[in-house]
Amino acid sequence: MIVIITGASDGIGAELARQWAERQGKTLSLVLSGRQLPKLQAVAAHCEALGATVKVHAADLAEQAACQGLIRAATEAFGGIDVLVNNAGMSAHALLEEVQDLAWYEQLMRVNHWSAVWCSHAALPWLKASQGRLVAVSSLAGLVGVPGRTAYSATKFAMTGFFEALRVELAPAGVSVTIAYPGVVATEIRYRGFGANGQPAGRSGLDERGAMSVDTCARLILDGTLQRERDIVMSAKGRLGRWLKLIAPGVVDRLARKALNKQH
Repeated sequence: MIVIITGASDGIGAELARQWAERQGKTLSLVLSGRQLPKLQAVAAHCEALGATVKVHAADLAEQAACQGLIRAATEAFGGIDVLVNNAGMSAHALLEEVQDLAWYEQLMRVNHWSAVWCSHAALPWLKASQGRLVAVSSLAGLVGVPGRTAYSATKFAMTGFFEALRVELAPAGVSVTIAYPGVVATEIRYRGFGANGQPAGRSGLDERGAMSVDTCARLILDGTLQRERDIVMSAKGRLGRWLKLIAPGVVDRLARKALNKQH
């Protein structure tokens, strides 16, 4: 199986690569993409020790040419694609009224949404040839708007809409589209994400108590991908919120406010 994982330097992407290699060993060919080459190489070494064949491709996927280059490198190395996991992303937390320069809103959209669009578009012929799997790592913030996350929610709602439509387009070709909706996961992504001034926030704007472990999140994504599930909503609270939004939206608004870090 030939698998591309974006955002594989650390966090969910890195753990997903390790678990995939542990599960499939020598039958797995991995292409790991991210911006931090030393971290990618460390993840690759772990996966290779488990038997997988690994190619590392360092790139900033906020540019279309870089996304096309990733797909080209993968197919030149392994001759095809069975799975593309669009996991690259950044976080952000700021009230709109606190933001002076909206340029980082556009940058966040390029990283979180457009990179997935560009990679998926370039990979389509290969995925159709293999009747493969396309995965989008969205967020519960792509199902329910969270205060202070206007930028982040916008990128994840865009991902959700794009991949839901693409799922219907690709069904006749035998390509499955799985959308994962993690909630709060115990990674550093929120600390490195944009703050109101466009610089790393240095803290989380969300209540981190009860955060899901990275290994649990990665396992749920891997299981859902291999089973060609449509959606992976990872918590009872997330599943409840999805339906409450339809019948009691005011309750969901109150739950969203409670998700904030009180100090923030």
